[in-house]
Amino acid sequence: MPSAALRPAFSRRLRTPRAVLALILREMVTTYGRSPGGYLWAVLDPVAAIALLSVIFAQVFHAPALGTSFPLFYATGYLPFMMFNDVANKTGATIRFSRPLLQYPAVTFLDAVLARFVLNGLTHVVVFFIVVAGLWLSMDAIIALDLPAIAIAMAMALSLALGVGTLNCYLMAAFPLWERIWQIVTRPLFIVSGIFFLYDSLPEHIRNIMWLNPLTHVIGEMRRGFYPTYDAAYVSHVYVFAIALLTFTIGLALLFRYHRDLLNN
Repeated sequence: MPSAALRPAFSRRLRTPRAVLALILREMVTTYGRSPGGYLWAVLDPVAAIALLSVIFAQVFHAPALGTSFPLFYATGYLPFMMFNDVANKTGATIRFSRPLLQYPAVTFLDAVLARFVLNGLTHVVVFFIVVAGLWLSMDAIIALDLPAIAIAMAMALSLALGVGTLNCYLMAAFPLWERIWQIVTRPLFIVSGIFFLYDSLPEHIRNIMWLNPLTHVIGEMRRGFYPTYDAAYVSHVYVFAIALLTFTIGLALLFRYHRDLLNN
């Protein structure tokens, strides 16, 4: 047992994990527990999107750009994209979502950010493996998975979501109009991130522009994990993690400086 002198410090160390766990449980109830189907919709949404994309593009092309399965090709692009997009958006809305709880001294904005990130990140990881397992079981061919590459792609998507989400957490609270602007600005990412095509198949001048989009690297790394013959030499892990670290650092610094002002407005 810790001595009397160490008990306050020991209690403070436990405060953050307890607060994060409590916030996670609260969000599980408010986000998924009050809607019919709950977590089932988290699985059905990507399945429906992948099925729709597969049906539409199968009418136009004889085969996908990689392999022979349209659902698998679009899943390897759509799932990491949605992992980033959804987690970043929900992390960015942390202050608006948890504003009443943040009035209590025991709950900090960092607790709330981590809770939203952890819950939604884990949800997307579970959905990813459920969808991929379903595709695997429905296919005749055996998929040769490169698990380290898949893990790296997920880490890239989630770290980018945490960084961008933390920065947006400040921007959306300080400038409410930014949330609308962000949704408009990021809509083209669904088209230009490589979900429907391969980066390598584009003209060089377009590739030079697309390379700047970190999601291009995330999707390229994910496809390398599913297609052994796909090299994806253009992928830069350092570039993606650097953007994630930069946005997270800036967002965290702004929140530390202005979070009290944001809560009082």
